[in-house]
Order: sequence, then C-alpha cells, then structure tokens
Amino acid sequence: MLQRIYGTAWENEEQLKAYLHFKEEARRRDHRRLGQDLDLFSIQDEAGGGLVFWHPKGAIVRHIIEDSWKKIHIERGYNLLYTPHVAKADLWKISGHLDFYRENMYDQMNIEDELYQLRPMNCPYHILVYKRKLNSYRDFPIRVAELGTVYRYELSGSLHGLFRVRGFTQDDAHIFCLEDQIKDEISGVLDLTEEILLQFGFSKYEVNLSTRPEKAVGGDDIWEKATSALKDALDDKGWSYQLDEGGGAFYGPKIDLKIEDALGRKWQCSTIQVDFNLPQRFDITYVDSNSEKKRPIMIHRAVLGSLERFFGVLIEHYAGDFPLWLSPVQARVLPVTDIQLEYCKVVTKKLKANSIRAEVSHGERLPKLIRNAEKQRIPLMAVVGPKEAETQTVTVRSRFGGELGTMTIDDFVSRIKTATENRTSF
Repeated sequence: MLQRIYGTAWENEEQLKAYLHFKEEARRRDHRRLGQDLDLFSIQDEAGGGLVFWHPKGAIVRHIIEDSWKKIHIERGYNLLYTPHVAKADLWKISGHLDFYRENMYDQMNIEDELYQLRPMNCPYHILVYKRKLNSYRDFPIRVAELGTVYRYELSGSLHGLFRVRGFTQDDAHIFCLEDQIKDEISGVLDLTEEILLQFGFSKYEVNLSTRPEKAVGGDDIWEKATSALKDALDDKGWSYQLDEGGGAFYGPKIDLKIEDALGRKWQCSTIQVDFNLPQRFDITYVDSNSEKKRPIMIHRAVLGSLERFFGVLIEHYAGDFPLWLSPVQARVLPVTDIQLEYCKVVTKKLKANSIRAEVSHGERLPKLIRNAEKQRIPLMAVVGPKEAETQTVTVRSRFGGELGTMTIDDFVSRIKTATENRTSF
C-alpha cells in the first residue's frame, strides 16, 4: 500500500517559525469554521453539496455589499438588470457554451417538448437585452450590470466551502462600445475596481495582462488595438503588471487582478475581458454615422467575481472581525440586571430607527454577556446599569478599544453613523 508523505525544508529556525505561524493563522481564519461559529452561512447535505445557505448575519453582510455595489454602478453610468435563471438550450448553442463548456453545465430540462438550461453565464442574456432595439453609434458606450446567479457543475471532490461551489452570484457587467472607446472604458473599469476593493481594505494587487493565443477569433488589427488599449489603460493607472503572452482567451485579450489578503495570500477576483466572439455569434450591430451596420466591441468585467467566494475571502482577511460598517451586528446592548431590560429595549429601538444594526442580549451575568459578545465579534457593546438607566445614557465598550466611557444615546448614535458613513472605526 502506497502512502504519500509531504514535507517542507527551511534554511533557519526563524523561517520555520514564520511558516508555522502562517499555517496556524490560516487555520484560525478558515472561513468554513468561522462561518459556523459566527452563524454566517452553511452548506446543507439535504440540499446538496456546493449550494450555499446565507444565514441572517451573513445575508446582512451580503445586503450591505450589494447595496454599495449597486450605488457605485449607478453613479458610474451602468444600467442594472435582472434576468432569468434558465433559458432555452438553443441560446447556449448560439453562445458556444454547449460546445466548449458542456462538462460544467447541468443537464437540460424538458419542458413542453422544449429543452431548457440552467444558466452557467450571464453574457447571452445581456446580449439579448442589447438586441431588443436598434442601437446608434450615438448610444455608446452602453453599460449593463447584474448580480446574476449562475449554476455550474463541479465534481464533489473539488468543492471547498465558499471558494468552490455549484451555485454562485457574479457581480457581472458588460460594456458595448466603439473601437475608439475601448481604452476609456477599460480605464473606467480599473478606477471602479480600485474604488470598490479599497472599501474592503484591499490595496495590493497582482495584475496580469494576457494576449492573443494561437487559436483566436477576430482580425489582427482589432486584437492589436484592443491589447494596446488594455496596456495604455494600465500604464495610465500606474499599475505594474505581468505580461502573459498567448494567455488570452480565444475571443479576446484580458486583464486579471488578484487581491492580497492580510496573510499575503493572493485571490483571483477581478477580470476585464474584451470579446470579439459573442458579438459575431449573436450578430449584434449598431448603425454608424454613415447609416451602415457595424459590429460593436463587447467588454466582460467583474470586480468581486463571485459574491460567495469574495465573502469567504473577506471572512479570512478579517478573521471574522468585520469593520464596523460591514459588521452584521454593530452594537449589542447589555443590561447589568434584568431590571434595566426595558431601558435596553428603548436604546435598541432608537439604534435601529437610525439604521444601526443592534440587538439586546440578557439572561446571563454581565461578564458572560461581554465574553459572548466578544466571541461573536460584536464591535461595540453598550452596557446599561442602574446609573445609565437613570441618566438615559450608555457605557460603551469596544471589542478592541476596551472601555470608551459613558455617553448619551444621541452621541452613541451619531458616532456610529459617522464611523459607518466614513468607513472608519468608532
């Protein structure tokens, strides 16, 4: 019987200690354990592997991420879409997915003698929205975005927490533009990507630019123009990048961006891809200044990638200690005794009325209540004793800062709202 043995070797004891510390930190931050301990999400055997259940606390974090994502996209000129989760299988024949991606797609469904397919991608749907009317060159660029859930078949042995699942939501967007607009649109996507990722504390990236492979669609001129536009946009941004010659998709060149987490690990999230293939397959056109029909350029892009995977990265990056603005529960109100419970409910009601995520916890001695709040990674605790109830105040305790003193409810509310709006600590 054969047994595989793994080993590592180090030049000195310091390197070994650093490696062991890294492994221990990685275990401590494992999103699968923290997801269970903090009651954020689960994957239920009864429902099937790779299908994520977002629990109330995890769903709140997702809601915050989605709201922020939608707001910034609307500000940047994107139109938001919602599209179906299934479509006739013929749509995936046109797109080429049935020819090139079938092994990652679920079996088709026979509905009234027609075959339907769970979507593995959002792109064909956005093209159908584009094709609903005749577009003029004056309409460009056209930007559409969707938090679209897709379904892909993955072998059970490859499933891994939130990092590899069978159903996930992409922060997907497509830009239809003219050839001379490619660079400006790529620059806009890079700026948008930086703004969104910085909100979550990611400022270090590894950027790769992949160029034309041997087998590709589209002429030399358009490949050269698109690749130059990607390079120029990265140069203007001042981002260093690695060139992957021949590593592009058959349908166009692309930029891939990996974010670096608190442990220095790199995670593939953002991607920007120029596509010459789908516009041709779906025969999409626009009318140019000479009233002639021309084919637009299509750009695929995602910033977070998969919400599920990005949430897993966030959990491990923060070790479950989400910043105040992102925390599922921002403040927990703790009575010294149950005599102060009614006042605690008044405090909590006022916090919630100001869109602060708050809750009351009672039924244990105060030290146990504080310990429980800290174990649940609650950023702020508002302790209420007889004095606080009498003076209509709260004594605030921070998970990391310790005692912060006594303050009025209005002051407490104001400071939380300011910290949340500015993405800062309390």
